[in-house]
Amino acid sequence: MQDAATGIDPTAQRALAINLNADVYGTFAEIGAGQEVARWFFSVGGAAGTVAKTMSAYDMTVSDAIYGQAPRYVSRERVEEMLTHEYQLLQERLDASRGERTRFFAFADTAAARSFSGGNECHAWVGVRFQHACRVPPSTLLLHVRLLDPSNTLQQDALGRLGVNLLHAVLTDWKHPRRVIENLLADIGRERLEVDWIHATGPAFEGVDNRLLALHLVRLGLTPALLFGADGTPLLASESIRHAHVLIERGRFAPVTALNLEMLAAAKEVFESDRGTVADGGRQPEVREIMELTMNNLRDRGQTEDAEFLTRVDLLSATGKMVLVSDLAAFHELGEYLAARHVDRTALVLGLPLLRELFNESHYHRLDGGILEAFGRLFTQAVRLYVYPTRDVIDGRVVTSDTLTVSPHLSHLLEHLRVNGLIRGLPCDEATLRTYSSEEVRSRICSGDPSWKELVAPAVAAAIERNGFFGARCSPLQ
Repeated sequence: MQDAATGIDPTAQRALAINLNADVYGTFAEIGAGQEVARWFFSVGGAAGTVAKTMSAYDMTVSDAIYGQAPRYVSRERVEEMLTHEYQLLQERLDASRGERTRFFAFADTAAARSFSGGNECHAWVGVRFQHACRVPPSTLLLHVRLLDPSNTLQQDALGRLGVNLLHAVLTDWKHPRRVIENLLADIGRERLEVDWIHATGPAFEGVDNRLLALHLVRLGLTPALLFGADGTPLLASESIRHAHVLIERGRFAPVTALNLEMLAAAKEVFESDRGTVADGGRQPEVREIMELTMNNLRDRGQTEDAEFLTRVDLLSATGKMVLVSDLAAFHELGEYLAARHVDRTALVLGLPLLRELFNESHYHRLDGGILEAFGRLFTQAVRLYVYPTRDVIDGRVVTSDTLTVSPHLSHLLEHLRVNGLIRGLPCDEATLRTYSSEEVRSRICSGDPSWKELVAPAVAAAIERNGFFGARCSPLQ
């Protein structure tokens, strides 16, 4: 890959720029795919000005002897052990002689590239620990990436370029962590790598909110979605929901309402009864309850505002739920995303109006197979739809997934999904069934109508009042 004007590979230019930077010096430690990052610095020349040491502890026994035992060799634990060990050695050996004029760094990656036999999960943990000024405590930036190229050689090339980009970005532009993210895949391409987790710590990143860095990954399209724990901490989805049973409710959640939580609670009861038992003492994987915010819903007021995003995540965390922020507008794309993270079983929780909208064929004009292709891609991923009833705004009757009517030419498709249990109705008390939206609750909050408190959970109401979310002007809860 060469620059059209200079004929020089831009990755090589960045590596050379680091080699010619007299105030940075460090170590490269790489496991798994080979020394793909370090070789760039040797191949462009001037490496003596940058490289203190390179190593590849490829054998597991050798790796354990150097870094200590780890439960998995391609893991966050292992890359952090590598960074800690190598950075400490670097400082112990060189700080006295050149610490006054040198910013030290340690770069590490541990990767599982495509094996000779194929079929393995291809991913890597990548990190850099560095000083943003001489003789200051180090800062650390960690990434998890999925390697998407079809061959081992291409995956190694992409990982090498990513490492150069990461090191160049943090050493030259650490004051602007979002720009660091924006430059990660320069001259690589989003079709080759997916960056699906990031974490920054240390004095160079003082005041940085890792939730916003994670949001920026989704905003830029570096990953289709990012998972947050019930405490708001960004999680690696491929670890946190792997082989799990997952309940997901999609919505705006601005704010999350009591109805949202009622729907999820009703779905959980049905979901658990549908699972039955397994041979292992009748034990089942834990059900993960997830509220999903799509980027379309975050953009519903024109743009993705950081404060708005944090407000919604904070309120969802107050309910004790995990949060998935995704750029997966179509249901079948969400199903495929979860399947790629090896989720064993999924139920998507939605209201009747959204189910009706799923049968709007205009949403599928970009698919060659139209609505049939969309539903085929969705329901082949061990996905079921759990549908909460609604009350017709005109005549007040309750409409359920069993009484819903669609266009005549789609009625057989709807019936097929019902009969085969792919669409399940959720129970409710029809006499007390209420339907209201986040927008209605938000409108009441903004207008100072205290009745909004009846429409959200107490923990959510307390958080709204405590923080003044959505312009709340109400008196504190008694």
